[in-house]
Amino acid sequence: METSGKSRGTASRFVPEWTTRRWLLTGTSLALVVLLGLSLCGAWVFARSTAINNRLVDRSSPALIASVQLESALINQETGIRGYGITGRSEFLDPYREGTARQRAAVRQLRLLGGGDPVAARDLAAVDDRAQRWRTLIADPVATSADPIPTARQRAEEGRELFDSLRKAVSAQQEHLRAERNKARADLQGARAFRNWTFSAMALVILALAGLVFVGLRRGVTAHLDRLSLDVRKVAAGDFAHPVSGSGPVDLRMLAADVEFMRTRLAAELSVSESAQAALTTQTEELRRSNSELEQFAYVASHDLQEPLRKVASFCQLLERRYAENLDDRARQYIAFAVDGANRMQGLINDLLSFSRVGRLLTDYVDVDMNELFDRTVDSLGMAVEESGAVVTHDPLPVLRGERTQLGMLLQNLIGNAVKFRSPDRTPLIHLGVRQVAGAWEFAVTDNGIGIAPEFADRVFVIFQRLHTREQYAGNGIGLALCRKIVEHHGGTVTVDPAHSPGTRVVFTLTDTTGAAPQVPAQGQGALPRARRP
Repeated sequence: METSGKSRGTASRFVPEWTTRRWLLTGTSLALVVLLGLSLCGAWVFARSTAINNRLVDRSSPALIASVQLESALINQETGIRGYGITGRSEFLDPYREGTARQRAAVRQLRLLGGGDPVAARDLAAVDDRAQRWRTLIADPVATSADPIPTARQRAEEGRELFDSLRKAVSAQQEHLRAERNKARADLQGARAFRNWTFSAMALVILALAGLVFVGLRRGVTAHLDRLSLDVRKVAAGDFAHPVSGSGPVDLRMLAADVEFMRTRLAAELSVSESAQAALTTQTEELRRSNSELEQFAYVASHDLQEPLRKVASFCQLLERRYAENLDDRARQYIAFAVDGANRMQGLINDLLSFSRVGRLLTDYVDVDMNELFDRTVDSLGMAVEESGAVVTHDPLPVLRGERTQLGMLLQNLIGNAVKFRSPDRTPLIHLGVRQVAGAWEFAVTDNGIGIAPEFADRVFVIFQRLHTREQYAGNGIGLALCRKIVEHHGGTVTVDPAHSPGTRVVFTLTDTTGAAPQVPAQGQGALPRARRP
């Protein structure tokens, strides 16, 4: 066991902990080296084939053609000299002279195409020497003789021997050139065959390299990524208890470890969340039960608590009427105090019930035409508006989704406060403005009354908070608190603009759930001032 464990430890030390990037870099470098070697090999094969082809096209074949042209030029010379020697006519010297010029050109070309080949140089030297000897001993004496016929006859046998020797030299030269050309052709065919085999082998090597790259990526990277993705998808599908295991390169294993750590954290958070959800569900049930009990209490308060107050007020008033002759002014004042206290207590209970119902009694939201609701609210406040001489106006108002009754209470409290807290030295001017903001409608009830000091801008929305005595202004200090609860129940906010002067400007927002634009009233309605004067 110790031996096997030691061997495993030794082997593990020789296994490199490479990352995916290192594996890819190494594999890419090796592939580039192989491709570079193949490219160099292909370039060498192509260069070799091109060189052999150039030797055949540019040297062997042109040299053979030049040799044939040289032979033709020599034959033309011999034919011209023989004709001149037989007939003595000078026109037979034209082929001789032309052949001589063509011979010089062919010799120059053969020297250029020889390229340092000793065999070609030797053959050309032999042909040139024998041609020069034939010309010196036979052609030139006949061509320069005044009577060429006897000279030609005298040297005919020697000339035939010399020209046959020249023919043999030219034939030997051509045989060597044909052999060189055939050898170049064979080399070219061999080079082409070698080139085809080489490029085929290169294609096979490239295919094998591509296969090795694919297999290497598959076994070294993508297979491990697939396993990791499968584990992650199982966890994402909701199996948070499924472990995420890693394999392959070190960075993939580190990634799997990070995902596994995240899974354990999420599983722990989910367990805590489920526990909190269960506790929240229990609390919701308790809250629902408590709300039910509060509804029952509200019902009792609205009936059982108000009944004694009605009795107190009724019997005090009955006492005042029946024993009016026996009561003095102080007794009548005490009875008035008792009746007023009972009435105020009853009003306070009703206000508390209205405040508690906001957001507790679930009613369906409906489309509320704020123009119509404004008209109804002002009509309900008609007596106070007429007594104060107030001028009440509004902008074209939108259609909103909400609880009609609560929105009516909202407008009634705000407009009623504007009428109540008017300034005695100027005509009350009350205006309901509206503008559309991001996802909501912003309303503003503006008046020119006594105003609210900035330090009391937040205090006025607290229940039972009053800034004046009951002798100055009647009320229970619950109106603006009720307005705030109604606005927040409809998803908005309400504030007092401290910068507005003179008077008060209450700004509140209501969520826009219909997208309806403000409705411009018909002629003679809505935006025209509504004023009731005595």
